[in-house]
Amino acid sequence: MWIVRLALRRPYTFIVMSMLMGVLGILGIIRMPVDIFPVIDIPVVSAIWTFTGISPEDIAKRVVTSFERSMTTSVNDIEHIESQSVQGNSIVRVYFHPDAKVDLAVAQITAASQSLLRILPPGITPPYVIKYNAASVPVLQLGISSKSFSEQQIYDYSQNFIRTQLTTVQGASMPTPYGGRIRQIMIDMNPEAMLSRGISAADLSAAIGSQNLILPAGTAKIGEREYNVRLNSSPEVVEAFGDMPVKVSGDTTIRVKDVASVRDGYMVQTNIVRHDGSRGALITILKSGPVSTLEIIARVKTQLAKIMAGLPKDLIVEQLFDQSVFVRDAITNVLHEALIAALLTALMILLFLGSWRSTVMVCISIPLSILTSAALL
Repeated sequence: MWIVRLALRRPYTFIVMSMLMGVLGILGIIRMPVDIFPVIDIPVVSAIWTFTGISPEDIAKRVVTSFERSMTTSVNDIEHIESQSVQGNSIVRVYFHPDAKVDLAVAQITAASQSLLRILPPGITPPYVIKYNAASVPVLQLGISSKSFSEQQIYDYSQNFIRTQLTTVQGASMPTPYGGRIRQIMIDMNPEAMLSRGISAADLSAAIGSQNLILPAGTAKIGEREYNVRLNSSPEVVEAFGDMPVKVSGDTTIRVKDVASVRDGYMVQTNIVRHDGSRGALITILKSGPVSTLEIIARVKTQLAKIMAGLPKDLIVEQLFDQSVFVRDAITNVLHEALIAALLTALMILLFLGSWRSTVMVCISIPLSILTSAALL
């Protein structure tokens, strides 16, 4: 009862404290990130190795095994290591002890992979090292489609216009779009024409590779002016690839167009996205870091409106999934249930005690307790 006596002797002190906790609680609720998951800092780092064409057994034995042994001597606080290898790819997950510094671990894993490249198969690239975060979940999905554009054009707008501008949104991260076709200049060989002229696929590849180069030529100073010198070592139009010489047979120069056809095509397509029956692309926006989901989606929608102003009218961008709808509904349900609970509590006290004063005290103390908890959180 001492706290009751103290409150009766110092009423203004407790009134000011209550007002202060109310203000701090309201500020805490306003500034608190709103999300479906809390920020979970799991000490896991993944290294993704990519080497197109290599078998799972070869990438596991010749790449992953050496990489795992290298990490055991140069990376601190490892709890255990897991790896999974498929055709052309391998994912190595490194689990650390709870008190490990993940940023330091990422730097150490990157350094270990760089020093290992010289003993790995020639042509392999360094791994993609990323931190795992359980809170990095899709918060928004955009469907891109068009009735007049091809799949190559849809993918080009998705990758080089929409995605690149949305990556500037704080707290949002985006993988490459799904669906669509990645534009690529394709050279389709004619086996019969190559065999009749004595040209192999290696000869054709070597000829194109040696004549499609970007080489620095420096500058040339003529009089009082200095000019940049450019070489015509790389074709600027698709048709120029067909005019490249491959082999000289007597007085005849065999060119690429004599043994192959050149076209503006696309890479081998590995995934397809359909929107209302027609093919399109899909952009998934992930939440990254301790930023509110509602805040991220609001920023993305604001930036998307600016992006759409500079895109063709025939390009259709629709929001297929919006996590903020679920988050807002969850918050609304919590507030609704809290209001019902407060009203029922006040009604029970009024019915059983019959005191308006006690009812008002409870109606003030319960919200004040919630605001105090919000301020502490």
